[in-house]
Amino acid sequence: MTPIKMTVLCYIKKKGHTLLLHRNKKEKDISKGKWQGVGGKIEHNESPEDAVKREALEETGLTIEPILKGIITYPQTNNDEYLMAFVFIAKKFTGEIIECNEGDLEWIKDSEIKNLPMWEGDKSFLPLLDKKGFFSGKITYNKDEVTEIIMEIYK
Repeated sequence: MTPIKMTVLCYIKKKGHTLLLHRNKKEKDISKGKWQGVGGKIEHNESPEDAVKREALEETGLTIEPILKGIITYPQTNNDEYLMAFVFIAKKFTGEIIECNEGDLEWIKDSEIKNLPMWEGDKSFLPLLDKKGFFSGKITYNKDEVTEIIMEIYK
């Protein structure tokens, strides 16, 4: 059985904009050149909430109040790991944005996000972040191409 890698992903929101990370600083980055929320691996003895707060602080300098919006599973990824991502939003936060060693942070107007280079699967759940309720989904990739997207919304 393939081990499950648990991750967190957070979209920090402010006045019709979302703070996104343009992953452009690490040479060996599976997401190089793409835009996405901030996040990373859940470490030993962390809850998803602990991990998303730590990752947001490390990558942005912001202390967030996260809200869990959904869970996405990725049964096949580019490196044959099985991923499970807890997806959060944060509308309340304090602090000042810092420089991130993984890429450039930028406030992007929500209406312009769909035009950015990002994982196709991310585009499938981004509209659900501002809707009422919780979502659960499965996104299957074959290399960089999505082969299946299934989303369920619970209100």
